[in-house]
Amino acid sequence: MKKVFGTKEIVITAALLAICIISQFFKNLSVFITGPVINACLIIAVLSAGLASGIILSIITPVTAYIIAASPVMMAVPGIIPLIMAGNAVLVLATYFLLKKDLTDGKGLRDIKSYLKAIVCALLKGVFMGLTISLWLLPTFISEESPLIKKMPVFQTMFSTTQFFTACIGFVYAFIIWAALSRFLRKSDL
Repeated sequence: MKKVFGTKEIVITAALLAICIISQFFKNLSVFITGPVINACLIIAVLSAGLASGIILSIITPVTAYIIAASPVMMAVPGIIPLIMAGNAVLVLATYFLLKKDLTDGKGLRDIKSYLKAIVCALLKGVFMGLTISLWLLPTFISEESPLIKKMPVFQTMFSTTQFFTACIGFVYAFIIWAALSRFLRKSDL
């Protein structure tokens, strides 16, 4: 009987977490640096180490982001952290159920359906975060007196449209990495 989460999965998850943490030091430069790297790590985790690995990273990375480089909106509305975790989990679950089989059989990167499914996965994350964070959480918990209210449109874009685009870029990175990594992982299973 194969272990669901053995040594290989622990090592892959730890390595991807390290990459995520390193990328978070660049968060204040641009969300288009950190976001795609985090999303690519979530996707690679699902493809190479399974659903549990992706969920673990989905939960840990918003906490490390808060510790390393918390944005003013995260400090003002800490309830955003569980919703970011859930948004990451939406991406992980969508990748697991829509793409994993296609990409782990070796021919998925040559099939246009895989790219369309990746866009759907990214869209699901963007829509989830847009509905829960941009349209509900932020307007509910940032008061009219708060100095952050002036930046509300920026925050709402960051937690909706930007999430979609960074997830799409993350898929580009993940597909490039997966093209090489999948061959290596297949050889190591022999």
